[in-house]
Amino acid sequence: MKVLAINGSSRKDGNTADMLNLVLGELEKEGYETEHIQLAGHTINPCKACFECAGKKNCVFGNDIFQELYKKMTEADAIILGSSTYSADVSSTLKAVIERASVVSDTNPGMFRHKIGGAVAVARRAGAMNTIDTINHFFLNKEMYVAGSTYWNIAYGRLPGEAMKDEEGVANMKNLGQNIAWILERLK
Repeated sequence: MKVLAINGSSRKDGNTADMLNLVLGELEKEGYETEHIQLAGHTINPCKACFECAGKKNCVFGNDIFQELYKKMTEADAIILGSSTYSADVSSTLKAVIERASVVSDTNPGMFRHKIGGAVAVARRAGAMNTIDTINHFFLNKEMYVAGSTYWNIAYGRLPGEAMKDEEGVANMKNLGQNIAWILERLK
């Protein structure tokens, strides 16, 4: 079974990557195949709402990495979306992924049905709950099972490496990975 983590942070190999790697590490311990894609340095254009994707099972515009990313999302058994918190929400790059994936899956129903979703947010101080909510709304609207942890899947830190000092955040990420593994095992 495959688990895909998409890092929506604008900073490659920063705090969000660290937190996603903690989640994936727990899944790898259980033998699951994982992949971590970082969106930093990539442009994801917003949805044009043309609905040309209807019946095609992917966006028709191939001028960015979205088509490849969406294909990987549909092939995964679990999808973990992570984002740094910008203006109390997900990054604009991850928001574009969510919007386009929503339209493609809405015009091709059931593409994410019964997959597992996990939301991860990193923030300097506040706004992370909105980030978690945006991601979870995507999962729930696509008929996915949403995994949680012992508390919110949030870690706090500004500069690279600071979130690893958030002991509760680190513990929550590991617990999230364990919970996703538990659900995957039951869905086999």
